[in-house]
Amino acid sequence: MVIVESLRGRLLLASPALLEATFRQTVVLIAEHTRDGAMGLVLNRPATTLVAEAVPDLAALAAPGEPVYVGGPVAEDSVIVLAEFDDPALAGVVLDGDLGFVGSGAEDLDAVAGATRRTRVYAGHAGWGPGQLEGELEEASWIVEPPLREELFAADPDSLWASILRRKGRDYALLATMPPDPSLN
Repeated sequence: MVIVESLRGRLLLASPALLEATFRQTVVLIAEHTRDGAMGLVLNRPATTLVAEAVPDLAALAAPGEPVYVGGPVAEDSVIVLAEFDDPALAGVVLDGDLGFVGSGAEDLDAVAGATRRTRVYAGHAGWGPGQLEGELEEASWIVEPPLREELFAADPDSLWASILRRKGRDYALLATMPPDPSLN
């Protein structure tokens, strides 16, 4: 198995080789990646449920009408809030510069809401055990790409996968035109 440097803060785009329906055409932000495994958030799976309905305590952190996003199939009852902070010291965990996660012990959510520029609320996350992500990378299941900040809070999450592939150019731009189920062509 090839040892991969940490992908923390990078995007994983599901490649056509990844046949698992749960991850078809997903974009995953890797929040942690060590030799003990990896954890990330699926960025492009908005749910039909609004933040204010699903987790009213977090409504102050989300824009009105903002949906909860399905962060992945692991711990779907847990909630993770990704945010851009005016003061990163308010983040529970800093991912990159002013980008981080609202801490689970944040006592004054109104103060946190006032100190964030953009937030997104996720239910669940994606997870990999030791060596699992590295194995999937060897199988060409994922395409690794550094994110652009606006992609992390994309206004049109349904087109995010194709948009990033087009940004990569060349052969990847061709993949962006692929239908969700190529066998139906």
